[in-house]
Amino acid sequence: MPHCPADRRHRHPARYTCLAALLGACLAVPAGAEKGSAEALLARYDRFPHAEVVDEASEPVLDHVVGLGPMQKVRGDWRLEDSERLTGHLSRYTWRIVDGFSARALFEDATMEVEAMPGSELLYACEARSCGGSVQWANRVFHQRVLYGTESSQRYRVYALRGGEGEQRLVMYASARTSDRQYLHMELLTVRGEGSAVP
Repeated sequence: MPHCPADRRHRHPARYTCLAALLGACLAVPAGAEKGSAEALLARYDRFPHAEVVDEASEPVLDHVVGLGPMQKVRGDWRLEDSERLTGHLSRYTWRIVDGFSARALFEDATMEVEAMPGSELLYACEARSCGGSVQWANRVFHQRVLYGTESSQRYRVYALRGGEGEQRLVMYASARTSDRQYLHMELLTVRGEGSAVP
């Protein structure tokens, strides 16, 4: 297994190369998941030895909200600036990143992999304060209190994936409260019906 000290990752210009090598060397593509697919990506991160599962679920959803804009306060109420509602099957994972690895490094490694997938389209991205309040993302959007971190640490991406599995949405969010409390959250929604914008 490649050895990738956390301090070297943060100093070296190619700090994510070692992380990608570790993921690739340690985690084979699971049975039933096509290499280069979003399912394979989630399965590999779920088996990453430096990621502890906080919560996971796989279930059908009806009119599930996917955020396509920052959290903002409108007439005293917190809401997403833009979003869509989709029906289908949702798989979601929340991990705590441990052993000196950072949620941001894993997030950026996953981002590069997703953007290289055929049929991948970035629908929305934000970082730090441009996303809005981290506490609102944690509690109102993802319903995972542990995701509440510093405003500057949060990263959010939504991708549309089109291909063999039909229409999918991949949501990724990373945050950190301290160096020892780093979290990564991913959701994969396979669409089973027509999506509609939230009014």
